[in-house]
Amino acid sequence: MTRHSTVDLSDLALQTEIGTYGPGDVVPDTHLLDLTLTLDPGFVLVPGDGMEHVFDYDPLIAEIDRLARDGPYETQEWLMTRIAAACARHPEITAIDLRLRKRPVLNGSGTLGMRLVLEGAPLAALARGGAG
Repeated sequence: MTRHSTVDLSDLALQTEIGTYGPGDVVPDTHLLDLTLTLDPGFVLVPGDGMEHVFDYDPLIAEIDRLARDGPYETQEWLMTRIAAACARHPEITAIDLRLRKRPVLNGSGTLGMRLVLEGAPLAALARGGAG
């Protein structure tokens, strides 16, 4: 039986600028990140109460914030690629499920986004600097 644990981050509003827009285009005012990181359960079922036993996600969140502010970006996909690579560089992470959405899309409503799921060899390739 497969065992794993996850770190789940939802609805993180990124301070970023993405896209190229012309007159009359709808310009999104919010970009939201959802991220699920898969880890060995040993990072959750711990022998004691101490940071040395767990996966410290704070540095990764700080890196994601830095990447988001590093724009402007033409595409959501490039920011997602950079975030995925930052996650892949942590050997504790065995899989990622990354969702980036923007809103509004039309008439002040709607959310549009991309989703990327990586594990195994594609995640390892990205960690080495490959395209995944």
